[in-house]
Amino acid sequence: MNNARMIQIVLGIGLLVLLGQSAYTVSETEQVIITQFGDPIGDPVVTPGLHFKLPLIHRINVFDKRFLEWDGSPNQVPTRDRRFIWVDTYARWRITDPLLFFQRLRDERGAQSRLDDVLDGETRNAVASHDLIELVRSTNRNPDDVQIDTDEEAVILEKIMRGREEITREILATAAERTADLGIELLDLRLKRINYVEEVQQDVFARMIAERQRVAEQFRSEGQGESARINGERERELAQIQSEAFREAEELRGQADAEATRIYAEAYERDVDFYAFTKSLETYEETMDPSTFFILGTDSELLRFLEGPR
Repeated sequence: MNNARMIQIVLGIGLLVLLGQSAYTVSETEQVIITQFGDPIGDPVVTPGLHFKLPLIHRINVFDKRFLEWDGSPNQVPTRDRRFIWVDTYARWRITDPLLFFQRLRDERGAQSRLDDVLDGETRNAVASHDLIELVRSTNRNPDDVQIDTDEEAVILEKIMRGREEITREILATAAERTADLGIELLDLRLKRINYVEEVQQDVFARMIAERQRVAEQFRSEGQGESARINGERERELAQIQSEAFREAEELRGQADAEATRIYAEAYERDVDFYAFTKSLETYEETMDPSTFFILGTDSELLRFLEGPR
């Protein structure tokens, strides 16, 4: 292989390398800024497809077109009514002007850092300017739909002037004004979580436990009173039933005794001697046994049926 052939091969390889470095593609979810020695040149490339640049001189900087996520860190913030709470927020944003975004923030890491300052600051200002009840509720309660048992539960009927949704929109609007010159657009912001700090949580839990115990004792006392009332009514009804049953039993027993007396009287009238004889035998059976001794006179009325026939 001669030198001319080698030179052609080397030039061909070099041309392919330069061609590969000069071509780049942009997808539907991307937008590109071309920089030359660190400075942006030309307009942003937002059209998807194959594009070209100067190799070794131009550098592409790719930015996302899609909605991006910002997730703030929980912060301890005092409310206007001096309640210390943890506030956790999140937001959605996108790059609308890649050139301005590159000039001001350079990349998404710089944007996240800037959003931390803006959104956390505006959230703190909004929380510190409102009472806690305004931050946890969005609407007023209907008194007819709420059962109130304690003074603390009556707090839920307090009227709110703005509410959580309106405060959130206010934070978003104020933060959007501060980020308008950064080439980004804030799309949404939400208070993900609001909670008491640890020290306040323990006091709140202890107060809630004490209140629930007081309500439980009240219910228990009412239940014991109701139980005593029911037992009293049961005893009264039982005594009444027993009294009625005893009266009916005595009436039946009296009627039976009267009927027995009538039968005995009729039997006695029919055969007086036989009646006297049977009654004497019953008396013998009830009073006499092998271990009993009787000492009676011969004229005893009890022994008159044991004597010889008269």
